[in-house]
Amino acid sequence: MTAPTPTGTRKRRLRDRLPVRLRQHWKPVGALAVGLAVMVAFLGDVRISPYVTSASRVEADTITDDIPGTIDLYDTSTAHTIQLTYQQTDFDKMMKEFKEDGTKDWIKADLVIDGVYLNDVGIRLKGNSTLMSLRGNKGMPGGGNMPPGAPQGEGAGRQTQDGRTGGAGSGDAKTGAPGGGAGPGGAGGRAGGPGGMVQYDLSAEKPEELPWLVKIDEYVEGRAYQGEREISLRPGANGQVPLNEALSLSLTDTSGQKAERYAFTSVEVNDRPAATRLMVENPDTDYADGTDDDGNAVLYKARAGGDFSYQGDDPSEYESAFKQLNKKGSQDLEPVMKLIKWVENASDEEFARDLDQYVDVESLAAYVATQNLLLNFDDMAGPGKNYLLRYDLDTKKFTVLGWDYNLTFSGDATAGPDDSTGMGGGMPGGGEGGNGQQPSGAPEGMPEGFPEGMPQGGPGGGDGEGQEGGPGGRMADHPLKTRFLESDAFDEVYLAAYKKLYQQFYASGTAAKEVKAIAGQARAAGAGSEELDTAVTQLTKTVTDRAEALAKDKAVTG
Repeated sequence: MTAPTPTGTRKRRLRDRLPVRLRQHWKPVGALAVGLAVMVAFLGDVRISPYVTSASRVEADTITDDIPGTIDLYDTSTAHTIQLTYQQTDFDKMMKEFKEDGTKDWIKADLVIDGVYLNDVGIRLKGNSTLMSLRGNKGMPGGGNMPPGAPQGEGAGRQTQDGRTGGAGSGDAKTGAPGGGAGPGGAGGRAGGPGGMVQYDLSAEKPEELPWLVKIDEYVEGRAYQGEREISLRPGANGQVPLNEALSLSLTDTSGQKAERYAFTSVEVNDRPAATRLMVENPDTDYADGTDDDGNAVLYKARAGGDFSYQGDDPSEYESAFKQLNKKGSQDLEPVMKLIKWVENASDEEFARDLDQYVDVESLAAYVATQNLLLNFDDMAGPGKNYLLRYDLDTKKFTVLGWDYNLTFSGDATAGPDDSTGMGGGMPGGGEGGNGQQPSGAPEGMPEGFPEGMPQGGPGGGDGEGQEGGPGGRMADHPLKTRFLESDAFDEVYLAAYKKLYQQFYASGTAAKEVKAIAGQARAAGAGSEELDTAVTQLTKTVTDRAEALAKDKAVTG
């Protein structure tokens, strides 16, 4: 006997069709759905910017293969050797693209450094105004064109080994014959462009003399050489090798301030004759992590094309002005944004009272005093904006660090602590800065004002990376430095730092001794020549004149 057929079937409810786990937690899921609907309805046209506030110290691109080498990379007591080998077709393509639009692309190369072979490193041109001659003097930093009236060709001025610049004239950039200006002739054929920029007589036919950035891990992920992933080969070769930069790095380091390590090396490229170069530690992720003992700091590098002005409360708006070097996965540019906003909006009274809440005042005083003592034409207030901001995640304060010292020991050796040595910078008694007039600390022989047709504010100079002429920025000013020096509240801490550093640099005789030591290091690396001897003599005279002038300044010695 069969069972009776039911007269009706119960339909499966909607909730029964959902997974059991979802049915058990339907309330929070429903609340989330409602919340999303509300956000879409009311915030649909609003851009939401991510703010990263985690204090994680883990860096994403860790070193997994550290090549030990046989000689300490930056041991100044020994001469180093570098050999680079690449495909000529890759180099030709790279140079063609750079000449056409200023692009600086990487190419593969094999590297032998102090006898240690590393395959497939990346190399690219490094610099800004220093590379202008490679584009036929038509390229402004960042790839623009020279404005009408700007210095062209080899007669645009000459800069000596100690950084001083001769005026415009018809000198020979290759021989270093003097131009027609008031300044001394060039000891090495470096032409001083507008705003104190340095232009070298570079050629694709001499790749061993080109400014290169060598990246150890560009094509081999996780690789480093003695903990270094980037090496910078600085502008200037043989008799033009930048002794002034090496001297500045050495003195900065002896004072206890952070400075890049350096050493002299011979460089061979594709079996070309060797050239003596200065190699310098490049500020990168590893350099940033080494700026303090516990690694709990973020380092930001100012870009040549940016400026120190408030752009709103979105940290991403400051990426054109600053490059974050480390902790990119856990931090962002928000601290820099807040500093800029405060400096721009604080009254004079608030600035004097609260600066120590944002910046380590003693370190700022030491930085500013150092740049003056070294006669740095291109510090944080210069055309290249050559400085780093280090943000301590524990103290929530900034310190200012220097880098790129190829325009040090330039200008007036008698400048005192209250005189300008750079592009203005707001120093009392300094140049007008930013108004097209030559600052009092400009290299000797530099033409009055900027060339006709030069945009107000001028191009970014120095050897930094970036574009020219940041938005609304004045090449000759930096609000933080300017306000610090103008405020009477910080006179005592600044002068104390100045006196201490004067004793360490000059009164002790350290600077004069270091010139001799550095000259010996350059000669050991193969730079011995009459041209180098002339450069050493000029730098020695600048250091001597600087020491003698400061010794007579009662504000410094009293």
